[in-house]
Amino acid sequence: MSLQKKVRVRFAPSPTGGLHLGGVRTALFNYLFAKQHKGDFILRVEDTDQTRFVPGAEEYINECLAWCGILPDESPAKPGAFGPYRQSERKPSYRQYAEQLIASGHAYYAFDTPEELDALRQAQPNFRYSHENRMELRNSLSLSVEETQQLLADNAPHTVRIKMPEDHIVSFDDMIRGRVSFETRLVDDKVLLKADGMPTYHLAVVVDDKAMEISHAFRGEEWLPSAPVHLLLWEYLGWSADMPQWAHLPLILKPDGNGKLSKRDGDRLGFPVYAMNWADPKTGDLTKGFRELGFLPEAFVNMLAVLGWNDGTEQEIFTLSELISKFSVERINKSGAKFDFEKAKWFNHEWIKNMDNTDLLPLVKASFDQHEVSRVEDASVVAVLSAVKDRMTYLSDFWGQASFFFQVPANYDVDAVKPKWNADKAKFFEDILLEFENIEWKSTVLEPFFKERVQASGMKIGELMMPFRIMLVGGKFGPDVFLIAELLGKNEVINRVKVALNIFNG
Repeated sequence: MSLQKKVRVRFAPSPTGGLHLGGVRTALFNYLFAKQHKGDFILRVEDTDQTRFVPGAEEYINECLAWCGILPDESPAKPGAFGPYRQSERKPSYRQYAEQLIASGHAYYAFDTPEELDALRQAQPNFRYSHENRMELRNSLSLSVEETQQLLADNAPHTVRIKMPEDHIVSFDDMIRGRVSFETRLVDDKVLLKADGMPTYHLAVVVDDKAMEISHAFRGEEWLPSAPVHLLLWEYLGWSADMPQWAHLPLILKPDGNGKLSKRDGDRLGFPVYAMNWADPKTGDLTKGFRELGFLPEAFVNMLAVLGWNDGTEQEIFTLSELISKFSVERINKSGAKFDFEKAKWFNHEWIKNMDNTDLLPLVKASFDQHEVSRVEDASVVAVLSAVKDRMTYLSDFWGQASFFFQVPANYDVDAVKPKWNADKAKFFEDILLEFENIEWKSTVLEPFFKERVQASGMKIGELMMPFRIMLVGGKFGPDVFLIAELLGKNEVINRVKVALNIFNG
């Protein structure tokens, strides 16, 4: 792998909707490679297809990258010396290179109308514009020079297509896949410049990578079939020596391994495939994302990094700085990686469990506003986090696991208590309430005290522990009941037991 020039990589999404986790992984691998080699990570917005442009999508992309902590060194929002960073703003530059390719005999004007091409596709299901039929179609190769010039003078709508050679083999060394070769006879004459003057991806990616001095290009393997077109464009424009080294990343597959993971798969199987919530501005349809489900960005990034990569050890939990240090292209798998949502949840649970409570604090406090809880001391929330975070898979689980610390239970699982409730149990709690008044209020004191009183009563510990828990939290859940009692405080516990006794005795 040559690193003679400064490493400059780019993530180049189209602003057409939500950001698929495969796109975020592409951005992440670009970022890790750049940071490891003290290089630059560039965000370039590929908005050449104006028919698919969606308002708000670029801002959404920026927010996704910011949430993940993979911030660009250069972007539309943070311009550097190689701007503009939106392809639509670079439009004038593409025409000159298309004309250069035509002048050198490597491209041509095509005057076929969309209607004519549609008719051909309907008549020939496998129709492709190529060396096999280009002389039978309306283009500057089949028309005379005079006819072509007249059509251009009349501003006749036209595209510019690459003229693919009939019998060449083009090859390159992929950083992941090794030597890759293509027969040009199997590749059609791709459109380089559309009728509206905007470039297609094929021309724009080459021109922009050259202009921005991109050294390495990580992109999904779905772009491999386009590689011969791009290779030839680098050659035809005289830039072969400056072509980036390519790495075509393996796909993220459906859980069963049968095909690329799609939004539809997520909808069908009940998990997100977008980094963050995406609301379609036209339909209002909401597609849920990992952030809003309750994922930590650190867990999301960690999970993505090991989808198709490992460091060669048994380590699974990585911080972003560890990923930058340990990342290597050589350790990226060639084959696709199955997406496992249960494993993704495991990563999030592990990150929540091991994160400092003061860092988790602001992330869970939002739930207080949603449930109209006010004036809770940070120290109290941190203590509760220590008690419940082992039970949290998502950040959003906090309220379900901890609400009883901040609100008196609205309901009690009476059905779990009533069948075995009797006067002896009622008296046990009435008596112990009196003794609660005079003991030190710590779980390490409460537990042996409670168990001693149970033993003295002649009843079984389980017959009294469960009612005690339900008195405090409303149900058969939560962390250690004596820790709950300590955190609630003596007065609150006494009050809750009294309320519950009235209900159980009723």
